[in-house]
Amino acid sequence: MMILRLHIKISLSYLVGVSRYHSYINSTKEILGIYKGEEPLSSFLKKHFSANKKFGSSDRKHIAHLCYCFFRMGKAVMNVSMEQKILTGLFLCSDKANGILGSLKPEWNEKCDRSTDERLLFIDASFLIRNIFPWKEEMSQGIDHERFCRSFLVQPDLFLRLRPGREATVIQKLQQSGVEHKMISGSCLALPNSSKVNEVADLDNEVVIQDYNSQKTGDLIRPEMLKLGSQIKVWDCCAGSGGKSIMIYDIDPTIQLTVSDVRESILVNLKKRFSRAGIGHYTALISDLVTSNINPEASNFKLIIADVPCSGSGTWSRTPEQLYFFDEGEILKYSALQKKIVSNVITQLQQGGLFVYITCSVFKKENEEVATFIQERFRLRLIEMKVLEGYEKKADSMFVALFEKGS
Repeated sequence: MMILRLHIKISLSYLVGVSRYHSYINSTKEILGIYKGEEPLSSFLKKHFSANKKFGSSDRKHIAHLCYCFFRMGKAVMNVSMEQKILTGLFLCSDKANGILGSLKPEWNEKCDRSTDERLLFIDASFLIRNIFPWKEEMSQGIDHERFCRSFLVQPDLFLRLRPGREATVIQKLQQSGVEHKMISGSCLALPNSSKVNEVADLDNEVVIQDYNSQKTGDLIRPEMLKLGSQIKVWDCCAGSGGKSIMIYDIDPTIQLTVSDVRESILVNLKKRFSRAGIGHYTALISDLVTSNINPEASNFKLIIADVPCSGSGTWSRTPEQLYFFDEGEILKYSALQKKIVSNVITQLQQGGLFVYITCSVFKKENEEVATFIQERFRLRLIEMKVLEGYEKKADSMFVALFEKGS
């Protein structure tokens, strides 16, 4: 009798688990049916869960993960049911067994600890990997298409740039707090993406959250920048969150910094961030760089950094929903926008000055083709042009081209 009761208890527990996991799948399908990619998925999910109080914290975590697994499959398996794509994404994105697959796809669950290649062979889907990102012919030279596709199945790391003089302090804080981290270089750390860095270190004062390859752009800029001398006028013309400005300031704190953006809200946030970073003397301008009506204060610079608006395709492993909803026609639109911006800002560059063109795109029309346009239209000398691939480092992929204006 006791054995029978135990068997019934186990059976009921199993059925409850299966029911819960089916509920997760159905909730995920409901979200995917109404989400149209018009805002970041993380923001949409936060609003959705706030409006639907029935979901507990564990429920929210599982459902959000399933949504991301669906989008990590990108343009692959578009001809199967939504549930099949969700489960396929979960299987290929998992490196260990989990309850959902254990209940709904037990034969897959047993293979979760295998390599990606073995898991693809097991479901007879090796060809799928190349369909995740289908625009191979549009990619910049030097990017391995298949490796880039594989990167979508892995959550990227969180990267920190340690500010000069704070390295030992930050390392000690991380060690004392037991936060998992890996030293990439003397000033760069990699952490799991979910790490709550703000609870351990003083953001912007001690550390800057900045992708590995974004930091690498500074390595390219530094030697040429230091040749220009001290107190040079620098314009970060598409300042955004200000990470590049803080990086350039850390290379040489004597710079005369100007930052601009078309959005006033960005400059308000920059003011707060620069205050934490100890940057007190700078000029902030609202400028629409697509037009030629640039603020007269934005003139005569020795170094201009143009981290231009782009498709963001090199960052889509962080935001895979953007891959899923991307229209190839947008590539030409971004390329045209970038050419307009650089055409207007380069006119403000001094003779002998440096112009840095940066994107977080993997499309050649946004990268090499714009670099060629800059050379041919403005006769700038190309010092170096480089694709910074991130798929082997769990980082973003970027493009940087460094030019000099002849004297």
